[in-house]
Order: sequence, then C-alpha cells, then structure tokens
Amino acid sequence: MNETGRLWSVYADLLAGRISRRAFLSQAAALGVAGPLALGLAHGVDARQATPAGEPSSPAAGASAAPAVGTAGQTRGAGGELRILQWQAPTTLNAQLAGSFKDMLASALVTEPLLHYLPDGAPIPCLAKEVPSRDNDLLAADLRSVTYPLREGVLWSDGQPFTANDVVFTWQWIVDPANQSPNASTYAAIAAVEALDDHTVKISFTEPQLGWDTYFAGSQSGGILPEHALSGSGSADVFAAQPIGTGPFVVDSFAAGDNVQYSANPNYRESNKPFFAKVNLKGGGDAASAARAVLQTGDWDFAWNLQVEPDILREMGEGGKGDLVIVPGTAVEFIALNFSDPNKVVDGQRSQWQTPNPVLSDKAVRQAMALGVDRQSISENLYFGPPGEPPTSNILVGIAGATSPNTSWEFDIEKGAQLLEDAGWTMQGNARAKDGVPLKLTYATTANDAVRQKVQAVVKRDWEKMGFEVQLLQIDPGAFFDTSPGDDQNIYHMYWDVHEYAWSPAGPFPLSYMLRWVSHDGENIPQKENDWARPNEERYNNPHYDALYDEAAKTTDPERADELFIQMNDIVIDDVVLIPIVQRASEKYALAKSLNHENIAGGPFEALYWNIANWNRGA
Repeated sequence: MNETGRLWSVYADLLAGRISRRAFLSQAAALGVAGPLALGLAHGVDARQATPAGEPSSPAAGASAAPAVGTAGQTRGAGGELRILQWQAPTTLNAQLAGSFKDMLASALVTEPLLHYLPDGAPIPCLAKEVPSRDNDLLAADLRSVTYPLREGVLWSDGQPFTANDVVFTWQWIVDPANQSPNASTYAAIAAVEALDDHTVKISFTEPQLGWDTYFAGSQSGGILPEHALSGSGSADVFAAQPIGTGPFVVDSFAAGDNVQYSANPNYRESNKPFFAKVNLKGGGDAASAARAVLQTGDWDFAWNLQVEPDILREMGEGGKGDLVIVPGTAVEFIALNFSDPNKVVDGQRSQWQTPNPVLSDKAVRQAMALGVDRQSISENLYFGPPGEPPTSNILVGIAGATSPNTSWEFDIEKGAQLLEDAGWTMQGNARAKDGVPLKLTYATTANDAVRQKVQAVVKRDWEKMGFEVQLLQIDPGAFFDTSPGDDQNIYHMYWDVHEYAWSPAGPFPLSYMLRWVSHDGENIPQKENDWARPNEERYNNPHYDALYDEAAKTTDPERADELFIQMNDIVIDDVVLIPIVQRASEKYALAKSLNHENIAGGPFEALYWNIANWNRGA
C-alpha cells in the first residue's frame, strides 16, 4: 500500500471515530501526505455524521449560529472582490426555480431560508429567530404543525420589510402550477401557511411530518421570496435575472450561462457583513482549469465542484497557492434509466410516461447494464476511491439508519451477456437485437466534465462488449440542468435513454429525495401537461413504491421511517431504475490560502455558498 493508500486507511479510522482529528493529521504528516488533501479531509469529516433519518432535528449543542470566525470588528466591503469560478454557470437566480446546484449556488448569495443546516445536519436559524422544538412549544406534539417566530427588522434588499406574509406568499408561489417550480411536489405536503402576525408564521401539514424542517429550510429548496416583487404580471422573468432578497449580496448584472456580478447588500441586517464588497462569479471552462486557477496560479479565490481525476488534483494541490478540500457526504453519481420511449412522439411529446421504452422495459436488459458498470475501477481511477468516494450499490447513502445493508453490486460482462442471450437479445452483426428492435442506447451527461466523459467511455466500452450499441451525448450543463419547459435538452424532458449526474438529499430526513421515483399515477412525472415541472424524470411507475413513500410521509415512528427509506432504496436498486456508481464527496473545492477555511462550512445538505455572509480573509 502506498502513502496515499495508507492515508485513506487512517481516514477510515477518523470516520469511524476510532481516532481524533489531531491524531489523523499527525499520522498523515508521518506518511508525508499532510498537505491540502489531509487538511481538507479532516475539515470535512463532520459531514458524514448526519442526523439519523426519521429523527426530528434539533440544534447541536453550542451550534446556534453559522461559523463566523474573525468577523468581529470587520467592516462591510473591506475585503474588495471575491473571485469564484463555477464552471457550471447558472441560468436562473430564482431559488424556487433552481433545478440543480449551479442555480441553487448562485441564488444563495441573495435568497435565504428560515433555517440552514450545519455540516452535521443540525438546523440553525436564518430568517427564523429560533429553531422550533417540542421543548419550546413551537413544534406541535403530533408533528402536524410548526410555528416560526421570525427575525424582526429584516429588510429586503430594496428596503421593504420582510414579514410573515412573504413566507405565506412563497408557499403559494411554489405550489401554483403556473410558476413551474420543481419544488411543488415537495411542498404539496403543506395544508396551510398562516401569518399569525407580522413576525410569526404557522405551517400546518396534511399529515404528521417527521421531516417538518424540510420546508423553508436549506439553500436547496427553502428560499423565501418577496411578495411585493413577484405579485405583478411578468415579474417572474425579471426576478429570475434580478432577484430581490434578504441575503448578503445583490445582483448587479447577470449573463445566463456565463457570469453573475454581485455587490454587498446595503440593507443586510448585520452592519459589518459581508466582508467582500463585490463577488465575481464566473462560469464556463472546465473543472481542471478552475482548479488550476486557484491551486497553482492563485488568480482566483475559489473553485467549485472539482470533477477532476484525483492524481491531477493531488499534483495541483502542491502548487502552494490554495488548498483542496474534500467533504464526504451523501451525494451519489448515478446513471438514470428512461422507462419511456424517447423517440416516439405521443400527444406532442417524446418520453410520454405511458409509452414503454422498447429496450429498457426489459428488466434483463437493465440487469445486464448494471453488471456492465465497473464501479470499483471508476471509483479508484476517476474519483478518490474508498473510503472517501467508494463504489456504491445504493442511491440513498451516508444517512445513519436509512442506508440499506441489503444491496450489492458486481461487475461481470460475461454474466450480463448471458442474461441478454437468455432473454432473446441475440447478436446480429456487431450488436444484439430482439424481434427487430436493436439493442441501442443514447447516453447523455454534462459537457465540459472530463471525469463524466471518461466514465461514459468506460461504460460504453463494456456495454458494447455485451452487445449494446451506445451513442454518447454531451449536453451543455446550462441546458442539461435547466428547468425551462421549452428546453428539450434537460433532464426533465429526458429525450434519450440514459443519463448520468449526481444528486443528494436536501436535508437529513430524505423524504423529498425519495420523491424522485414516485409516480402517483403519472402526477409526479414530468410531462407536457405539467410543463415538465415534476421530479420523476425516469418515468418510473410502481404503486408499491408509491405506497411506501406515502407511509413515510405520514409516519411518526422514526424507526419505521428508516425501514421505509431502506425498502424504497431497495426497490429502485432491485428493479434497476438507476445504476449507482460512486458515493461522491458532497463538496470538492479549492480555495485561496488567504480565505478563512472555517467559515466555508461545506456539508451535504446545503449549497456551498450558504454561509457566504461570513466568508472573509485571515489576518
């Protein structure tokens, strides 16, 4: 075992709690690898210690606020410009239209939720004055309602007061079909949102909610919208490019798919924040060039989502200008399978959910595809390997109590080929066919992502050894993750057979995450009739899965919730609705050595810029 391999072994001891962070760093130093990689691993370890699924969350001891090291006595705007490279550039700045992390990130500088999540999953107040609990009588004993006292004196960036009416409006806006919010299905569990007074809001649920803090919480789907700015005709289009928020920054200019320029919000509630006067968020390029600009040349301060081969990142990390941080977590890189036909037009749309995919409707084909994905090799050669980014057989990972022990994976091309042969898919020339249907797939992922393109190439090679014909597609991430109903290159239209990307739960209670495979007789499937604004992109329809989800949505027993999440995971794995590849780090980023690392606070349940009000530079 080489030094890096030994580092991962010691890191496993850190994750398991067998050694302390100090002991980990000491042993890493003895191995001669105590550079940015070791520091980043030690910094991010808390993200793996997520709140067990099904337990009503409560603030961690002593963790009532976001990390804010060195902010006392600073002056707003004294830090000049913060330069961020986000190679997947945003296409909307409306947090409730954000269908992917690129848009959630860019929105997080402006729009805030009631609660945020610390890296360990504990909720902390943001626009709320305190975290509700049964002890403070803000959380109903039967979990059917929760009451939030709101911060007083908070202003929107245009100077208007923030009130409970804005929370009411946000819920109404999300669930209004005209607005096409991808969060509408999640918020459908709310029966009513009431403004009890200007600074108190009560949320009532249709069923008891163990995950009561899923709503209006976190930067993935919790952002509060201003009623006065979005209630007029045509205002949504203006707001998507020039949002008004309560966050630390305002938008000066926005070029969709390219860059956003921000300046400090003069009405931000903490007079000495933000430290930076300007933020230059630049998209385009690729992850490798972004990493190089921070780690080697030092031209930029921060680079997000470094989808770069580990050996290249390690070499860049020795450049001396910045540090590489890896935050283990709950994200999974996976291949999603389309259960509908992406080529047949029905009612003016392709991938109509009741029109079966002529190839993927055969479970033997799906099973063969899973056997043809070399997860171990991909994990070790294109990611950081076990234990930080191990191969996985589950789609729900990293949440204590809800991770299934029942699944397994194997890589066996010969076994996959035999499955196809036995199912009647016989070789006809260079590829297989059955009843005149060729064993042909289109396989899409994001462009400008060298790691994903290499995964595609590896998988294509091995699938073709079994007799598949595979066409690879690389889609610009601005289109691939777009939520616009007119964009037929996005994941919601899914006008191809399979696609690959990564996703993770929005909070420690993963109900909204598991909603992605609920059908409810097509209501939760993106189609022309709902402007493609639903999350079940695979068009998977399984009433048993739906029933398990419906039970999880109303159970008050945390242990039963865990059991249900495991059963749901096992169904989508056994039915090969998708093929998990790697449990990815929740965050893999580079930052200038001058930035205060502690204040970044990357974790599995927040968009990475959630704490940017507290970002600053060290002494």
